Amino acid sequence: MKHRRISTKRAVLAGGAVVALLGTAVTFQTANASEDAPQFTVKTLSATAAGNLASTLSQKLGGDAAGAYYDSSAKALVVNVVDEAAAESVRQAGGKARLVDHSLAELSGARQTLKSKATIPGTSWAVDPVSNKVVVTADRTVDKAEWAKLSEVTDDLGSKVELKRSKGEFKKFIAGGDAINTSGGRCSLGFNVVKDGQPHFITAGHCGKAGSEWAETQGGPAIGTMVDSQFPGNDFALAKYADGAEHPSEVNLYNGSTQKITKAEEATVGMKVSRSGSTTQVHDGEVTGLNATVNYGNGDVVEGLIQTTVCAEPGDSGGSLFAGDAAVGLTSGGSGDCSAGGETFFQPVPEALSAFGAEIG
Repeated sequence: MKHRRISTKRAVLAGGAVVALLGTAVTFQTANASEDAPQFTVKTLSATAAGNLASTLSQKLGGDAAGAYYDSSAKALVVNVVDEAAAESVRQAGGKARLVDHSLAELSGARQTLKSKATIPGTSWAVDPVSNKVVVTADRTVDKAEWAKLSEVTDDLGSKVELKRSKGEFKKFIAGGDAINTSGGRCSLGFNVVKDGQPHFITAGHCGKAGSEWAETQGGPAIGTMVDSQFPGNDFALAKYADGAEHPSEVNLYNGSTQKITKAEEATVGMKVSRSGSTTQVHDGEVTGLNATVNYGNGDVVEGLIQTTVCAEPGDSGGSLFAGDAAVGLTSGGSGDCSAGGETFFQPVPEALSAFGAEIG
């Protein structure tokens, strides 16, 4: 019996964030440069290489950095900066510099204000490097009084924040599906991993508690037992396979084939990704935000999530978000469905692996 539950194709950036924009690589030069001034060519990069460059530049620029995103059409890194000196450093490194109004510190301050004054069920917020704002979303369950409170907080934050409505409802995708089953419901397996030399798998933390047993079919024999589960705050869980046999590091593509998974990567805004889940199978989309906060209600607040345009539905929880052969995220929840669309949020895989001391395998 093969247990292949993994997910999604494609990847994304971290910390600075990355998104799709413009078209061709261009050459930049210093402001007020003469014909003798040095010229800097924007490097052609993969999404992974762009993410690595973004991390390096973020450390180098410090408070002058204001986020970054991946221009997938030009295959280039776009880095937001707040002054010309920082822009020069970006150009020298092969990135495209973009002068913006708000630093990451200012946007992080806005996020803290939202957390302290506007933690309302049915809301989420994430930094959008393309607009250089914190985008705050309220789902359809947010009533008039809550909307008024939210509007008051966002108005005070001025141009650092954008407020919008979602037609759907933010919820954990735990009901339905046919991949892994427990007495509390059904979810999807995320990725097969190895811990202490033994086969395990990771899935969403909200799917079940430590000690719960999981089967391929409802009421069927257990294939594994959850040994650690973290939710809310985070949304990841680790289960140990019962038989101790090896299990393929693959994602089910639901077309008779699988995607081999060889590594885990951080997401980047603008990267194209895929999701595999037991309810709606495989769907594609794009990363639109990082370090997102989602208020599911009943005190269930999760931070540090990846926000995407990939659709999902109940039963897809815990399923794989991937980019090629890289594991990127575990399906947490969102709004809408695969007919109407909506936002979907994912727990980053690297964070889960680090917490559990596990690795893709």
